[in-house]
Amino acid sequence: MSNKNIFYNFILLVFTLQVIAQKKVEVSNLSTGNPILPGYYADPTIKKFGDIYYIYATTDNEMLASGAPTVWYSKDLKNWYNYTMEIPSFTAKPITNFWAPDIVVGNDGKYYLYFGNCEIGCNIYGYVSDTPVGPWKKLNENDEPVISNGYPREGFPSLDAQFFRDTDGKIYSYWGTWVHYNGGYAVGELNSATMKNMMNSKNIPLSQTPEPFEAAYMMKKGNKYILMYSGASCHDETYNVRYSYSDSPYGPFKEGLNNPILSTNEDKTTHGPGHHSVLEDGNDYYIVYHKHDYPMTRGGLARQVCIDKMIFENDSTIAKVIPTSKGIGEIVKSNVPENIALNARATASSYYHLQSLEHDYEYKPDFATDDNNATMWKAGSNALPQDLTIDLGSVKPIKRVMTQFEFASYYYQYTLEYSTDGKNWQLYADKSKNRISGSPMIDDQNVTARFLKLKVLGTEKTGLYAAVWNIKVYSELFELPLPLENKKSNTEPAAVSSHKMVIDIDVTNEKYENSFKSLPNKGSLGGMFTKTGDVKISWDKEDKIKAFEFVNGALILDKPVPKTLAWNGSYSVAVWVKNPEVAKEGEFLASWCDRSEYNLANSFNALAYNSGHYGAAPHLDGHFDMKYNKVPEPNKWHHIVLTFDGVVEKIYVDGVLDNSQNMMLSSAIKKAKIIIGASDIGENYSGFMASLKMYDYGLTKDEVLNLLKQTAPKATKEPSVK
Repeated sequence: MSNKNIFYNFILLVFTLQVIAQKKVEVSNLSTGNPILPGYYADPTIKKFGDIYYIYATTDNEMLASGAPTVWYSKDLKNWYNYTMEIPSFTAKPITNFWAPDIVVGNDGKYYLYFGNCEIGCNIYGYVSDTPVGPWKKLNENDEPVISNGYPREGFPSLDAQFFRDTDGKIYSYWGTWVHYNGGYAVGELNSATMKNMMNSKNIPLSQTPEPFEAAYMMKKGNKYILMYSGASCHDETYNVRYSYSDSPYGPFKEGLNNPILSTNEDKTTHGPGHHSVLEDGNDYYIVYHKHDYPMTRGGLARQVCIDKMIFENDSTIAKVIPTSKGIGEIVKSNVPENIALNARATASSYYHLQSLEHDYEYKPDFATDDNNATMWKAGSNALPQDLTIDLGSVKPIKRVMTQFEFASYYYQYTLEYSTDGKNWQLYADKSKNRISGSPMIDDQNVTARFLKLKVLGTEKTGLYAAVWNIKVYSELFELPLPLENKKSNTEPAAVSSHKMVIDIDVTNEKYENSFKSLPNKGSLGGMFTKTGDVKISWDKEDKIKAFEFVNGALILDKPVPKTLAWNGSYSVAVWVKNPEVAKEGEFLASWCDRSEYNLANSFNALAYNSGHYGAAPHLDGHFDMKYNKVPEPNKWHHIVLTFDGVVEKIYVDGVLDNSQNMMLSSAIKKAKIIIGASDIGENYSGFMASLKMYDYGLTKDEVLNLLKQTAPKATKEPSVK
């Protein structure tokens, strides 16, 4: 698969990874404090302005960690509230990447927000606001970066910038990623008069920060400058936090003791910790970092934010951090009353049982009441509606319900009902037409009840599950840290799967002429497939099977790709094929997405049959893709089925599960075509195909086996083909 632009070249370098299976990890501990945020966030920067704490982070688990630019805020470091910030787009295009943000208070008292973006070069851009949450204005109307790609030297990707104000008032920045390839981190002084350009920037030699990767973070202890950073690979359990120290913000730096100071712990409850910031509270220090979710999403791109105590042995020595599930406990007095739903019994219409080659894990209903951001209830499928019922044990006063859905940046449509006996229900909150995102969703009403029922009716994005990190119930109202509410979305609620076979094309039972120009789709989507290039109806003389023979052509449907296949929509593609020679690349059997729409990972889905690293399910030029563990043998007929149920992607060969991975997709279909025998950029299949069936839902193992038996092509006499 060829690279299309400089951005892809960068991504190819940055996201080389290995598929590493996790051992079973016990994440369902009671009374946990980590992760501190309910959702997928990475690269956290923690700040305290006034009496409110803020966490600015990369929104993870969508489009290569390119979710909405959000901020979390709290008064007690336990109860966090999410807000989507208003950040102006680039002049030429919308902003998609909002990576590793940091924020600085200028000498003018204004707030300056900086973040990395790779859409028009890997640069650091700056914005300014009168408040820590915006609205934000560009520092440069012409989109000129504060730190540009190739600065301070050619080829240097300017990402992961963190800013540090010294005791003399000067502001420095430290930046760089994949620095072991790029010669080390960079340091420079921010022009505090303009806050939008760097001065006196230079490279920090690799030898001064041993075993680096990315995410430099500077702090000062006494007279020592502590340059912390992340090492190894962010995609697996090797990721860690290290540090060096100096007498100057420019160095030279000397490696600190006890490195790495933060690593994957023995029981793997903290897996791949790194890319951190530090909260200084009086004489105490707390490290805020991300770790991988469990079960781990492919590539480690569904990260979660944690906080633990960090101890200095002296001004230049940091003790090893002990990562915990408990976190830091209650170090700040909270005004939030008792959650009367804590550990309440919960039942649901269904719950998801994840079964793959790597994992066997259940997203149980009780996880919605355990006040644990490492666990959630997830419905058994992405079919809607789904419901969750909580039993408080006895009739109690209820004044507030707070629901933390899986994705804070997208709206969910729902209702809340209450009952004293579990039989007769009344409406507590009607959000059936809701178009506002947020976490938590807050619903107030003064009632008495024993049971609460959450019914999820719709989602903003296709394929999102009814899923809840936590639902909390209070008998008292309390003040919120800030009076913020997200803007109403203009996006219509997502399409829901029709649970049908949308594509059905089978040459074995049809009397097509070899001179055909088009063929009907007998699936529910209808339409006609038009032939382009060299596709003919042939006869496999060796096995006596009638089939399409693709040489350098394809079949393209004249109907739009169904909306049910957009974003994270479920699908299955089942084909009978015989590939005379299995190439290392290309060999696409089917494609139905536009890889260029988002210019990011997972915007493209396809089924391929090759021996390379994207051999079964291509998503981004060999990265985040799923290869065949055992490549189907060439020159033999095989039944290949690729399925995705919205959580796990699986490839079956002749009824046997060959590979699987947890995924979150962001499929782009607006300009896409359903193509058989090639990709959207012409990576053609060369071989026989007897049939192809496509569904807008994920087939189960039993359904795959039944399909194998029912659709196996039968040997026939050589047909008379005109």
